[in-house]
Amino acid sequence: MKRTWFLPFFVFSLGLALILAACSTATPTEEAVPEVTADMLKVFGTLPEEVTPTGYEMTDELIDLGRMLYYEPRLSVNGNMSCNTCHGLNNYGMDGLRFSFGHTGNPVGRNSPTVYNAALHTAQFWDGRAADVEAQAKGPILAGGEMGMPSAEFVVETLKSIPGYLPYFEAAFPGDADPITYDHVGQAIGAFERRLVTPGRFDQFLAGDETALTEREQRGLALFIDTGCIACHSGPALGGGMYAKLGASEPYVTNDLGRYAVTQAEADKYAFKVPSLRNIAMTGPYLHDGSIPTLETMVQLMVRHQLGKELSTDQVNDIVTFLRSLTGELPGEYTAMPELPPNP
Repeated sequence: MKRTWFLPFFVFSLGLALILAACSTATPTEEAVPEVTADMLKVFGTLPEEVTPTGYEMTDELIDLGRMLYYEPRLSVNGNMSCNTCHGLNNYGMDGLRFSFGHTGNPVGRNSPTVYNAALHTAQFWDGRAADVEAQAKGPILAGGEMGMPSAEFVVETLKSIPGYLPYFEAAFPGDADPITYDHVGQAIGAFERRLVTPGRFDQFLAGDETALTEREQRGLALFIDTGCIACHSGPALGGGMYAKLGASEPYVTNDLGRYAVTQAEADKYAFKVPSLRNIAMTGPYLHDGSIPTLETMVQLMVRHQLGKELSTDQVNDIVTFLRSLTGELPGEYTAMPELPPNP
């Protein structure tokens, strides 16, 4: 009997082999970039050039004084710490440590957040105990574990003992018979901080430049929105506008009671101010206790504990790629260290 089946079978096998070979060498097709619409972007708003206060007028003289006080180490009890020590302006407004160290050399209780874009926040500190940057500026100076000055009066006496400061306070607070006060110290530093904003490529994208973000960054942005991250990370700072319980969906183990220490409200247990995501790639380690070293781990934890979801490694990497696009431009000229008045 002739084997008439052999030729068709051979042709079929050869064709199948060629198809399999082609599939094994082909480059996988990339996923289509999800569309990010203008309506979706409205949740972020526009980053202002300054966060203008309502209670006083911003003047160059006030800002110049605030810049000097921000860098002034004599506002610490041992004369070697300033605001810039823990919130380095040439280092994205932080020191990169899990916990900063106070004047005694001991670590402080929480991770020091960045000062950049902080004036956009609804309140200051992780637990929101200071209403604004002016109030926040006065806290660390008197904190025993931080800059350690014994009292507001001692701070005023110290500044008055440096003759070169009086003309700057007089220029910043004209018409005030006694311009060197502790409240004025906080106001001046706060005024300086209100222009510590860092626009970047993301803002160009928001303004309509679709080329400002790469396709993968846009895919990460779309996933960031679709996953629900914008429930907390919205507004011009991409955060800082609300408090959220850590472990809202799945419990997160921490001994820090968060905002509860301020309000004593049961609902505020383990609640913290949501951090801004601007410059987030440059401001680790993460969380109130600085316990998370990488952005990839942070995204995985937040998606699970806050949103009750799981993402693939590729999805996490896409979101992290987008988050890295939030690194902005540091205002180097504005933050340059000024010459401080000499000791008498």
